[in-house]
Amino acid sequence: MDSVIQKIKENNHVALSRVISRIENDEKMEDSFFEEIHPLSQDAIRIGITGPPGAGKSTLINEFISVCLNNQKSVGVVAVDPTSPFTGGAFLGDRVRMNQFLWNDQVFIRSMGSHGDLGGLAKKAQDVGDVLAASGKDIIIFETVGVGQGEHDVAKAVDITVVVLVPESGDEIQLMKAGLIEIADFFVINKSDREGAGRLAQLLKNVLHSFAKQDKIEPPILNITASKGEGIFELFLALMGHLTSIKSNNYLSQKRLSRYRERVQGIIREALENAFWTEEKNQSLDQLTEGVDSMLQSPYSLAKTLFTEDKNA
Repeated sequence: MDSVIQKIKENNHVALSRVISRIENDEKMEDSFFEEIHPLSQDAIRIGITGPPGAGKSTLINEFISVCLNNQKSVGVVAVDPTSPFTGGAFLGDRVRMNQFLWNDQVFIRSMGSHGDLGGLAKKAQDVGDVLAASGKDIIIFETVGVGQGEHDVAKAVDITVVVLVPESGDEIQLMKAGLIEIADFFVINKSDREGAGRLAQLLKNVLHSFAKQDKIEPPILNITASKGEGIFELFLALMGHLTSIKSNNYLSQKRLSRYRERVQGIIREALENAFWTEEKNQSLDQLTEGVDSMLQSPYSLAKTLFTEDKNA
């Protein structure tokens, strides 16, 4: 494991890819691995980019990577697929569109699937973020489709969340629940050269104002046209400015501390659950639920029975 950690420190992309595959596939990683890379994973900026399918997120990220490189920032990208990494859908397509960076050791791009396990998405994303940060990446981008729980999980893994919309998203905004409003630090209207961009911006401002909270800055709205490279540098400056601001008012530290606490709680939950569900315990569950009649018993009662098995053993 020491040789693997050394390769990660040296920004060896083959080693990075193998470790991320192990994380994605829930293969057991020694705690000592994460303990050793932890000091190296503190400084990277973590940005979440989410939005509906067709919003042009991958084009935006592609252009954003170029701006980062021009400003001497290395980049890691994790395109998080909340369904499967084998569907051949938009997420895997992202890597094809971004293959201009394939041989650039300052850029690492990876599609990562949750295999349907949305509950584990935040943990996996944060572990992968640590690995990329340990390799020296300055900015780590997590991309996910904003159509469900996935984007909320990934928002827990980042410092700044960007929600990308397009002029055609106007009707969706009217139906938008408070969830996306609460996780967004920035709203970006992509394809702003299309008709309706101004109307969407105004509609979005109205929605944001109605959800405004005294303890949170109202998310800025930026207009870009990623396919033409328009507004990308301005987005980069806005994000860096926002980062400076939340550092100075201690908001970033508090957000990271909250994330740290949640990660500790999650690790403990996982350890306790794994310790509980032994092979014998799973067999007991199967035996106690052999037939439909077993459902006449309250699940709370059955859970209590399984808990007390250890005490009576």
